[in-house]
Amino acid sequence: MDASNSSDSKPAHPHEFATTHWSIVLTAGDVEHRQAREALAVLCENYWLPLYSYVRRRVADQAEAQDLTQAFFAELLEKNYVGTADPNRGRFRAFLLTAFKNFLSKEREKGRAQKRGAGKAPLSLDFAAAESSLDIGLTGGLTPEQIYDRHWAMTLLSQIMERLECEFDRAGKADQFEALRCYLVGDHSGGTYAAAAEKLGMTESAAKKSASRIRKRYRELLREEIEQTVVNRGEVDDEIRSLFAVFE
Repeated sequence: MDASNSSDSKPAHPHEFATTHWSIVLTAGDVEHRQAREALAVLCENYWLPLYSYVRRRVADQAEAQDLTQAFFAELLEKNYVGTADPNRGRFRAFLLTAFKNFLSKEREKGRAQKRGAGKAPLSLDFAAAESSLDIGLTGGLTPEQIYDRHWAMTLLSQIMERLECEFDRAGKADQFEALRCYLVGDHSGGTYAAAAEKLGMTESAAKKSASRIRKRYRELLREEIEQTVVNRGEVDDEIRSLFAVFE
């Protein structure tokens, strides 16, 4: 069930979280690279929601926040901001948030005389779904930066879960994953290993061992993804702690 980690290939699953992989970032910033546009699409797909959550906390008007998000990504693509990202200067998500803050500052200075992104094809972003996921963040007293980090973490964990699910599906163990996935995070919703074992036609001991393997593979995928978001592997444990700290 090992996942490919080739820096020159497109993610095996279209929703794998590859947005902070520096290999993907550098590919996106190289306009001559044959996969530059694909890499940019990955970045936009996985980072628009954290950035939108940030601006929604700062901008009261929902339509304006959506407009600003669309305009930022249009400018990101047009001016190739990603090409200036340097892995030696820190994490990509921090670079992108700084670029977004600078963009918002310039937009305030320019005012609203001209419609943002005029004449450019808008990105296909599901703002309706985004709004439903932002309700807690908008009322929970979090800062815009905290909301950004939280949605980054939620995106990463969600993509890892999807990747894990795909692995079990390819191995013909989709039913096993579905029955035991609740034991990944401790939210059993009243379920028991005995009930899961009966559903899967195995012993309770076998169900516990399978759940343990799922947890182990989840941790492996988490570390694998985090390793790609930092400059050196010595930062992995700190980054994992930072990731889970945003939910405390």
